[in-house]
Amino acid sequence: MTAMTEDVNEPTRAEVLRAADAIVAAFSATDTEAYFAAFATDASFVFHPERHRFDSRAEYEDTWKSWLAEGWSVADCNSSDRLVQTFLGGAVFSHTVDTTVNTGDGRESYRERESIVFRRLGNGGLVAIHEHLSTVPEAAQATDAADAADLTGSTDATDAEAGEQ
Repeated sequence: MTAMTEDVNEPTRAEVLRAADAIVAAFSATDTEAYFAAFATDASFVFHPERHRFDSRAEYEDTWKSWLAEGWSVADCNSSDRLVQTFLGGAVFSHTVDTTVNTGDGRESYRERESIVFRRLGNGGLVAIHEHLSTVPEAAQATDAADAADLTGSTDATDAEAGEQ
């Protein structure tokens, strides 16, 4: 996207990455309070394993609490292949997320793609208003694994650019 001239309503890439990183960190720590504080009360959520869309943060929080009661927690969560697209009033953050969770049946790991839409707040901060989680086709996972094996310690260019803004 073409950069806008000094418009305070368009977040910077660094701001979006900080907001996204806060969500990933809270999720990784199974920090319920910090995780849900990053979402607007009217946020919506689309998760491929769920039967329906959550039309509010409260709906998702209720499901989260039921997962916790069943012994669910996040053991590890890593974000890669990150893309930030800003616009006046907000941004879209998308990435690949590798997650390992503890469940009543043991550990489960999976790779998914996720998009988070952010809205600029009046105080200048960002709040997430929509999250969408989808599967990664097996063929893409195999290609991603081969590509990762070819990278020897290099960082994702999108992440490296975050420090520039």
